[in-house]
Amino acid sequence: MISGASGVPAGVGAPDATSSAPLPALEWKFSQVFGERAIGEEVQEVDIISAIEFDKTGEHLATGDRGGRVVLFERTDGRDQRTRRELEKANTVVSRHPEYRYSTEFQSHEPEFDYLKSLEIEEKINKIRWCQTANAAQFLLSTNDKTIKLWKVTEKKVKQVKNLNVDPGARGNGSLLTNSMLLNPKGLAPRLSSNGGPVTRSSVISQDFVFPPGGIPSLHLPSVVVWSNEMTLVARCRRVYANAHAYHINSISNNSDFETYISADDLRINLWNLEVSDQSFNIVDIKPTNMEDLTEVITSAEFHPTHCNVLAYSSSKGSIRLIDMRQSALCDRHSKVFEETDPSGSRSFFTEIIASISDIKFARGDRYILSRDYMSLKLWDVNMESAPVATFKVHEHLRPKLCDLYENDSIFDKFECCFSGDGMRVATGSYSNLFRVFGATSGSEEASTLEASKTPNRRVVTPPSKPGSRLANLARGRRDNRRGSESPGADLNGGVHDFTSKLLHLAWHPAANVIACAASNSLYMYYA
Repeated sequence: MISGASGVPAGVGAPDATSSAPLPALEWKFSQVFGERAIGEEVQEVDIISAIEFDKTGEHLATGDRGGRVVLFERTDGRDQRTRRELEKANTVVSRHPEYRYSTEFQSHEPEFDYLKSLEIEEKINKIRWCQTANAAQFLLSTNDKTIKLWKVTEKKVKQVKNLNVDPGARGNGSLLTNSMLLNPKGLAPRLSSNGGPVTRSSVISQDFVFPPGGIPSLHLPSVVVWSNEMTLVARCRRVYANAHAYHINSISNNSDFETYISADDLRINLWNLEVSDQSFNIVDIKPTNMEDLTEVITSAEFHPTHCNVLAYSSSKGSIRLIDMRQSALCDRHSKVFEETDPSGSRSFFTEIIASISDIKFARGDRYILSRDYMSLKLWDVNMESAPVATFKVHEHLRPKLCDLYENDSIFDKFECCFSGDGMRVATGSYSNLFRVFGATSGSEEASTLEASKTPNRRVVTPPSKPGSRLANLARGRRDNRRGSESPGADLNGGVHDFTSKLLHLAWHPAANVIACAASNSLYMYYA
């Protein structure tokens, strides 16, 4: 049973509940930073990172930003550069944490304008998903609010057209050819007359012209040569999946069959085939006949990691629905619904707003679903729908400030969540560029708070907490003995709430304890 976390009956636990002892807390260390902002430097809006995703092997990492760009990173420590003799002489094997380097970037989306609705479509990248690798090429999906694109990234050798198309020593019209005559602006050899000179407007070649027996010695065909063994990455758009969503796309998810994927907006979920860009199938539609009857919207959708017919989607009411596509073409009925009911008397104006789920993730073990609402992380067992098996409070100290968060619209921020590769831990972001890591195993009390900086474990002295305001009593009817909770008024960042510095996006390496997180325009990486 989860110690101090859920109050569920014994026998229902988090991943690896059979372990005799909880795993020790990880000690996180700074690894790398890309695009670090200098003190006082102003960040451009288009440079702010809006999506992060590792591929399934962990060898590649992709980020998207609000400017519509996708930046790729590749792992640099994958191969040991030492010779075989040096490896044989080495007595111990030095374990290294994954490190990455900049690989390439490309412009995925451009700003557009919907003339029918008179709306601007931002180029911001909402989601990135890696697809199955084929023939040493990487494939990935990227989407903005309306259009999804499939990109193919391949390696190519650096080649260049040789400049010596015409022999510099050749003569035409009794004079040496100048350098300006060697190539025209398009890189091709100039047209030559029968006597070897360049063709001018006055030069007209008759139709009965015959090449001399020895050919024209000054005419050389251009040749393509490889100047070095250097490889460069080239990104090409292979498919454009457009005109299928009337509302903003918030999720895309690849299927385990490697052939299809889903895209979700506020009211619908569509099923696509990767090879067909002009047709999709609507499998979920919650749009009411009368829009005044609308009570909830879709906030996130995810395919099951192994069962190609199962997917889950979350709503703004705090529920998660599991659907089976084998039941009907239009999955208007769910197989299971996961929802936690609020105790009577605990509801307030903010209850439904903070209950809205911003992200869901399946664990690799297939049994658990992780959800993130505004105040907490929740771990659900697919075999138990009534309540989560564990709840992790992320920034409970902000509950007295819900009025301020509502006024500056911060209460509508969408934080992402992630599982570790082994499913033993979970992580999510918060304000003041903080992120939190929790142990998800039975009996674990791990609840680390780290800052997206070069000193992630920096501790700031917290002033004595002040008496809670009236809003601090909003959730006293809820279970307050859960892991990660703090006393009302306490602050993890020295009493200073920086709502502009929010860590919304992060990803966990699929095979190592490495977390990549975005703080504004900077990409920070940590290892344990």
